[in-house]
Amino acid sequence: MTNPIERITINPDQCGGRPCIRGMRIRVIDILDLFAAGLNAQQILEELPDLEMEDIKAALNYAARRLDHPVMVA
Repeated sequence: MTNPIERITINPDQCGGRPCIRGMRIRVIDILDLFAAGLNAQQILEELPDLEMEDIKAALNYAARRLDHPVMVA
């Protein structure tokens, strides 16, 4: 996978269609929640050994892109 965002998969039959990492049942939100709980990237990799550092970067990139949208003020 050359494009990090390709590590994010969305399958309507898996995890309720929520974005996951490489088809595994590790959701992007799971990674974000671990960061919010105070874990660092290395601790997350230890907690979820199937993850790779590129998966964490892809999850953060995906979340940033999803949140970056214009707000129109009337």
